[in-house]
Amino acid sequence: MKKEIAIFFTAVMFYTRIPCPKNITHNPDYLNKATRYFPLIGWIVGALSGLVFYGFSQILPVSISVILSMITGILVTGAFHEDGFADVCDGFGGGWTKEKILKIMKDSAIGAYGAIGILLLLLLKYVALVEVLTSQTNLINILFLFITAHAMSRWAAATIIFTHDYVREDELSKSKPIAKAFTWKEVVGSAFWGLLPLVYWVSINYKIVFILLPVFTFRGHLARYFKKWIGGYTGDCLGATQQVCEVVFYLSLLVLWRFI
Repeated sequence: MKKEIAIFFTAVMFYTRIPCPKNITHNPDYLNKATRYFPLIGWIVGALSGLVFYGFSQILPVSISVILSMITGILVTGAFHEDGFADVCDGFGGGWTKEKILKIMKDSAIGAYGAIGILLLLLLKYVALVEVLTSQTNLINILFLFITAHAMSRWAAATIIFTHDYVREDELSKSKPIAKAFTWKEVVGSAFWGLLPLVYWVSINYKIVFILLPVFTFRGHLARYFKKWIGGYTGDCLGATQQVCEVVFYLSLLVLWRFI
């Protein structure tokens, strides 16, 4: 149990800016195992974002409350996944070979593709959230909406680790430790934490389970695209997948609510 707690806090340290006990370090072995808790981090980020939205929605318009909830998620993660999405836009938008794409994604500066991409992504996320949350007043529903979106999108990203190869050769990459190996515990653990919040929605309406189809359709398309151009994935690819799948979740929920 003590080891699992250390692995969990390693995940918290790596994926968020939340303070952790001083004895927790970026232990490569623990960081590799921390993949099993990647979707659980989504529970934390989603719950905090949901609470901020609910609290401010009591005194402010939904539109402003959504922006504040998005800011919360970005602050908690340090824009970890948004940065990955922007880097992927720059890399795949401006590079035409594997070497060029990887070189561009490694550059800390953001280019036109990245700026335009992240702007449109955040705008789409904002509008989708406003539409989804306008009719929601129940705190539990709001919390599970955010938690499910964040957990499922992180699980979708984590599955790429299990099905594709990590392509960077440099050992200094911050994502290298999570890409070296995994066991059935990482596969089962990430699936458990990624799917568990969906049980709440299925208990309300079983047809909500169909939201898995569009989310994993986009995950599959992104994984094939990464495989085609660079032969696998990088940490930025995982961040981009999480962001895209989160937005797809909100959009799919709107469609499902309209027809079921």
